[in-house]
Amino acid sequence: MLELLKKSLDECPIVDMNGYHYFVHPVTDGIPYMEPDILNEVLDAIQAKVDFNCDYILGPQAMGIPLAVGLSLRTGIPYNIIRKRKYNLPGEVNIAQYTGYSKSEMFINGIKKGDRVVIVDDVLSTGGTIRAIVHALKNIIGAEVVDVLIVFEKTKNKKEMEEEIGVKIKTLLKVEIIDGKVIYSE
Repeated sequence: MLELLKKSLDECPIVDMNGYHYFVHPVTDGIPYMEPDILNEVLDAIQAKVDFNCDYILGPQAMGIPLAVGLSLRTGIPYNIIRKRKYNLPGEVNIAQYTGYSKSEMFINGIKKGDRVVIVDDVLSTGGTIRAIVHALKNIIGAEVVDVLIVFEKTKNKKEMEEEIGVKIKTLLKVEIIDGKVIYSE
């Protein structure tokens, strides 16, 4: 399973972002381009693992967008993007996002108390993005997080993150960078 995705990892470059080793890949960056066959393989795998008994599929900007859109088209469930831009809409929730190489703000709009959501994203590394999103959804908005699926797991602290946020995080592939190469396992 996920043979195209695995093969694509063999060819992706690794860049250093202030000491943080980052792999550049179509799923994580849209670079050099996303092959439709790889995206379909990823979407198939997500659909096989996720409970889509929800009101909305959420994808953080930027690389959660193609996942959320693809899944919305397949399931008929509306998608919502957690944006990096403030709109000042009623009910907008501002969250601080800290990743392995940057910090920024994100904004949730259109989700209200009692909404059931599924979150999809590209990489789980430090957990900064998923921690902030789940905290805001559960504790500020009052939404229910039905399921979380991240394509690549690049952390050894997933269990601690799950305990902290109170949600199981599903992933498709575990990845790590060793000697300038992406090593993966299921």
